[in-house]
Amino acid sequence: MAERPLGPYLIEERLATGGMAEVFVAKRTGPHGFFKRVALKRILPQFARDADFVSMFVDEARLAGRLEHPNVVQVFDFGDIEGELFLAMELVVGTNVNRLLRAVSARNESVPLETALHILSQTAHALAYAHRARDDEGKPLGIVHRDVSPANILLTHTGHVKLSDFGIARMSGKDTRTDDGHVRGKLGYMSPEQVMGKELDGRSDVFTLTTVFAEMLLAEPLFGSGSDLDVLIRIRDADLRVLERSPRRLPQDVMKIIRMGLEPDPKDRPSSSAFADAVDEIVRRRGIVRGPDALARLLLQLDLVRGTKADRDALEAGARPTWTLDTTGVNAQTEQLGDVAQGTPPIYRVRRADRTIVGPLSYPRLVQMITCGDVNADTAVSKEGGPFELASVLPELTRFVHSPALQWRPEETSYATRRGVLGAARLLGVVHGIASARETGVLHLFDNDRRKKIYFVEGRPDFVASTDKNELLGEYLVATGVCLRMEVEMALALLPRYGGHLGDALVGLGILRPVELFRATSAQVRAKYLEAFRWRTGEWAYVPGLRAQEETYPLGHETTELLRDAALEAHPEELEAALSPLREKVLVREQAPPIPLSAFRAPAEWNRLLDVHGDATLGAIVARESFSGGLDTEEVYRAFYLGLSCEIVRAA
Repeated sequence: MAERPLGPYLIEERLATGGMAEVFVAKRTGPHGFFKRVALKRILPQFARDADFVSMFVDEARLAGRLEHPNVVQVFDFGDIEGELFLAMELVVGTNVNRLLRAVSARNESVPLETALHILSQTAHALAYAHRARDDEGKPLGIVHRDVSPANILLTHTGHVKLSDFGIARMSGKDTRTDDGHVRGKLGYMSPEQVMGKELDGRSDVFTLTTVFAEMLLAEPLFGSGSDLDVLIRIRDADLRVLERSPRRLPQDVMKIIRMGLEPDPKDRPSSSAFADAVDEIVRRRGIVRGPDALARLLLQLDLVRGTKADRDALEAGARPTWTLDTTGVNAQTEQLGDVAQGTPPIYRVRRADRTIVGPLSYPRLVQMITCGDVNADTAVSKEGGPFELASVLPELTRFVHSPALQWRPEETSYATRRGVLGAARLLGVVHGIASARETGVLHLFDNDRRKKIYFVEGRPDFVASTDKNELLGEYLVATGVCLRMEVEMALALLPRYGGHLGDALVGLGILRPVELFRATSAQVRAKYLEAFRWRTGEWAYVPGLRAQEETYPLGHETTELLRDAALEAHPEELEAALSPLREKVLVREQAPPIPLSAFRAPAEWNRLLDVHGDATLGAIVARESFSGGLDTEEVYRAFYLGLSCEIVRAA
């Protein structure tokens, strides 16, 4: 179709047409070479004067404009040009679950469990966010999506998941039916209460999302086929006979989560937040850490997305995932390095806000600048001498500039519910409070020269990001002797082929075995986490509810054991500053601490010291240990630093 304007946008091509609207690819240009492509949703001409449809479209715009989450399609703009209503939305390059289901069904296959769990988890978190959304006065909006169907779960070419189309979503106080009594929603993807026209809450979306998940694993509709009435009756009765008679045997933990989400009575179903946490627990126990990569490779293998030659080369040998390739020899290494040698690696330049140019830069160096906070999605980048454009436009940077955990936005701390000053060994008490309350959120640490973010899920440290280049994975592997500098540089040269994942490149080249990578990465994350407790200056701010949206590695110890280890990391001078004021205070053992002392697995001598009953001051205990040849002052201080910070003892 010929390009035509609609307000400030130039429509390029039609993407899709639905029941009430059509979607186009459009672009908006601006001064100084500004350029952005969007998905432009326009109400169909025949409904432009229908008050009900217009009202629904306006409601969608108002609702979607409030939502901002990595797993929700972002709405940028809403306009009315001479009666033509339109929404400008994030253009998602990829496909959707509906097309994925058709593709695997054509092969008489189902969606791999790892990939289905990844899609389920990401969509569940999108719903949990929408269901928790509040208005400007802090009141819950009571959002229910009501159309969580395969077509509305979008899959990007990088393997990420985004929930779209809140067109029939409703907030508290809105009717769930049309004026003629018809229930909105797609046949086959409704909840029992939706079918019966009852009041809906977020648990209705949990039911429909679970329906999509089951269909991905079964490769057939969960509530069968036949007449519309037959399907609706099966949904009303939560008839799971298709699930029970399927020849595809599902693991017990997966069956449990499916039955949990498909409870007929919404009162027996978990909230979307609890459901997302339950799914994440399965993902964690199963050790699934490469969800986006696995999904991206599957979409490429099924020809659902376009890929580069390098992408398709990676699918050879039966299209197996990177980490299952046989790379014990040097042939794979030699072949891939030969590819690199045949072409000159691209050169980049960065234009800072003050118009100064940094470069030339290699791809690994540019990635390092992003992860260390020197470059973000809005930074102007030139590739191979070409025009400067936003970093977010370059496909090879997508993984980095769109990751919430790898972006350094100081304004995020404005949403902090708690904040304070670092120093005097204060951080341990802050983290203990998060752990004992089983909170989910991100703890920001910052001073003039560095920043660090620690993400927590139910009180457990889940992901750590840092602007210190010495804490990058490659630097850690070299410093600890796991890899040679030459080997890391070799893998860095191939980062674009592996979606920006250094670990995958190291495995693909045969430098590390998967288990070696897993252990090394877990140790690196643990080291970054414990380093935070050595900060002696700066500030901290805690923002609740945020997640890293990154693949995570277990830290190898229980949360309480990490708190114990953190006590061992505190600087002696900070211990002295924190505890010296308490030397003349009498210490008393708490009768009911938030976390029992036994959970910390502290040294036996620490347990002995912390068994205090209000009959001695800290100074007296230090003197007693010195006189009897027991623990030295620093060790006594470390024991009581743990005890006081974690509310095991208190100063009377």
